[in-house]
Amino acid sequence: MADNADRYQDGEAHDPLVDETEDAREERSAAARLFDIRRVIGGLFVAYGLIVGLTGLFDSSAEIDKAQGLRINLWAGAMMLVFGLLMLLWQRLRPTEAPSTRSDES
Repeated sequence: MADNADRYQDGEAHDPLVDETEDAREERSAAARLFDIRRVIGGLFVAYGLIVGLTGLFDSSAEIDKAQGLRINLWAGAMMLVFGLLMLLWQRLRPTEAPSTRSDES
């Protein structure tokens, strides 16, 4: 009787194998989010955008004249930064789900 009392909580059957399966599924999902390509691309574009944008802020007048009066590094850095932030926002708003295995489908 004591064994049966341990297996039932709140009137529902409690199976330790089900808990293990759910934990494994959560770990796979966390791993899928960790290696999401949008995070990698977004992070790189943010980093490079900051570097190029800061370079553009401190361009000399000779470099600006070479670009026909346009601060090309500043604009390119800003566009890279915006693109990287959009990728990170997309990853945040639409997170990936771990792919289901054939045993999960049945």
